[in-house]
Amino acid sequence: MKIWTLGIAAMLVAATPAAGQDMSKFEKGPVFTEYGPHAAVESDMPIPQGSFFKVAFDASDAADHGKINRKFESLARFINMHVANGVPEKNIHLAIVLHGGAVQDVLSEEAYGKRHDGAANANADLVRQLLAHNVRFIVCGQSATASGIDKAELMEGVEMALSAMTAHALLQHEGFTANPF
Repeated sequence: MKIWTLGIAAMLVAATPAAGQDMSKFEKGPVFTEYGPHAAVESDMPIPQGSFFKVAFDASDAADHGKINRKFESLARFINMHVANGVPEKNIHLAIVLHGGAVQDVLSEEAYGKRHDGAANANADLVRQLLAHNVRFIVCGQSATASGIDKAELMEGVEMALSAMTAHALLQHEGFTANPF
């Protein structure tokens, strides 16, 4: 029971927002200069030369209005920190499966504004940059339908799947591992 409690406590600490943490040793870049802060770490687990990453992320929570979705920022951080540590960007393939409220964060500017009193989608720039670096954004068709969202309302380049479950299963067939964060 103690180990389980310690594990949960460690996950909660890892999930704590950056506010209140010392971010002075974190920097952005080299790929995304406005997103994806990461820190240099003396690691006991070196990344082997020639490593190739195919990683699927999952997001169900929408960002607070006017804020960037933390899961999207994690994609930029993953790329930045691995490129900064010698992994060629061409060896990094990421996808993110969106369901629930997170589907709102990949709406086109027009669709987002209609649904949010004319507000701009704070995620638009980051999503466009990630798409330009071959990150796949895949929306759960079931969540989209439940929210009354049409594929035509999504940002250009965002994909629609039958469901989030289907997307994750297909990504596994393509060799993607699931990131638990």
